[in-house]
Amino acid sequence: MRSLGTAALALTIVVGGLSATATVALAADGDDAPSRRQVERAEQAAEDRVGDVAAVRARLAVAQARLDRAGLDAARAAEAWNGARWRAAEARRDVRRAERRSAEAGRDLEGQRDAYADAVTTSYQLSPGLSSLTALSSEGGIDGVLSRSATVRNATDALEGRYDEFRAAVTLAEVAGDQAERAQRDAEAAEADARAARDAASAAAASAAAEAQSVADERDALVADLARLQGISTELAAQRQAALEQRAQEAAAQAAEEEAQQAAQEQAQEQGAAQPPSQPAPSDPTQDPSPEPDQAPDQAPAPAPTQEPTPEPTPEQAPQPAPEPAPEPAPQPAPAPAPAPAPASGAQAAIAFARAQLGEPYRWGAAGPSAWDCSGLTAGAWARGGTTLPHYSVAQYAQSTPITAGQLRPGDLVFWSDGGPSSIYHVALYTGNGRIIHAPRTGRPVVEESMWAWPPDLFARP
Repeated sequence: MRSLGTAALALTIVVGGLSATATVALAADGDDAPSRRQVERAEQAAEDRVGDVAAVRARLAVAQARLDRAGLDAARAAEAWNGARWRAAEARRDVRRAERRSAEAGRDLEGQRDAYADAVTTSYQLSPGLSSLTALSSEGGIDGVLSRSATVRNATDALEGRYDEFRAAVTLAEVAGDQAERAQRDAEAAEADARAARDAASAAAASAAAEAQSVADERDALVADLARLQGISTELAAQRQAALEQRAQEAAAQAAEEEAQQAAQEQAQEQGAAQPPSQPAPSDPTQDPSPEPDQAPDQAPAPAPTQEPTPEPTPEQAPQPAPEPAPEPAPQPAPAPAPAPAPASGAQAAIAFARAQLGEPYRWGAAGPSAWDCSGLTAGAWARGGTTLPHYSVAQYAQSTPITAGQLRPGDLVFWSDGGPSSIYHVALYTGNGRIIHAPRTGRPVVEESMWAWPPDLFARP
C-alpha cells in the first residue's frame, strides 16, 4: 500500500553573499527527491528575494546620497554667508578708514584756507605802497620803492604758494570725500549681499533639515523591508546595514589614502629624478674628496674597502675605520623641522580645543561656545592656539601658507573646494595620522574621523 502524505524540503541558496531560504512542499508519492522544476522554482524564489534585498540597499544608498548632497548644498550656502558677512565687515572698516581720511583732509583744508586768507590780507596791505606817486614823494625815494617791491614779490610768491597748497588741500578733501561716499555705497551693497546670503543659507539649511528627516523616514521603512526580506528583526537589520555602510566607507577611505600616497611617492620620485642633473658631485675627479662631507651616511661604506687593504700589514691602523661612525651624527640636520616647535605649541592648543568640542552640534554661522560651523570651529581652535583667523574658509586659506598633503602636520588646515581657493566651501583641522576634526554639516555634530573618508582638495598652515 502506497502511503500518501507531504514532506517539507528546505533549500538554502547563497547568492551574492546573502542567504535566501525557500521551502517547497513536495508530494511524496514514494519519491522523496525534489523534481528539477521544484528546484528551479526554489532557486528563482531565492534569487527574487536576493534581488529585492539588493534593490532595497540600492535605494538606501540613493537616500544617503541625497542626504549628503543636501548637506553639501547647505554647507556651501553657509560659507557663502560667512564670506558675505566677512566682506561686509571689511567694507565697514573701509568706511571708517575713509571717513577718518576725509575728516583729516577737511581739517587740513580749513588750515590751508586760513593760511591763504592771511596771505591774501598781507599782500593787500602791501599793495598801496607801490603807487608811482608814493614812489616819487616817499622819503626813501626809488630805493625804498625797490625794497618794498622786493617785499611784495616775496609776499606774492608766498601767496601763490599758499594758493597752490590750498587748492591741493581742496582736491585731497574732495577725493577723500568721494572715497568715503564710495566706501559707504560699497558697504551698503555688501550688507545687502550678506542679507541675501543669510536668507539663502537659512533656506538651504531648512531644506537640508527637511531632506534629512525625509531620508531618515525612508531609511526606517527600507530597513524594515530588509528585516522582512531577510527574516530578521528590524534592530538586527539596522545593525547589519550600518556595518555594511561603515565597511564601505572604510574601504573607500583606504583606497583614497593609498591613491594619495602613491601620487605623493610618484611626485617625490619625479623630484628626485630632476635633482641629479643639478648636482655636479658625481664627477670622477672630485668623487673622492666631496662625498665625505656631503653624503657621509651614504658614502661611508665606499671609503672603507679602499683603506682596508693598506692597514692589513699593520693592525695598529685597524681602528682607522672608527672615524667613519663620526659622520653618523650628520643625520642631525635632517630634523630640519626646527621651525616646527614654534607653531607646535599653538597647534597642540588648537587641537585640544577642537577635541573639547567633539559631539557639539553643527549650526551654520555659529562660532561657539556650544555650536559650530566648519570655519567657526577652526577659527575658534586657532584663536586658542594664539592665531587669529577670520570666520570664513576662503579667507582662512588666503591668510595661511599653502602646503601639500605630504607636508601636513597636526594643526594644519585642510579644505574642500569646487575648483581653486576662491571656491572653498569647507575646512577642517588636521590632527595627524590622516585624521581631522571638523563640523561636517547639519545633522552631524563635531567629529574626529579619517580625512580620506572625504578626501580634501587644498592644504594650508596658519
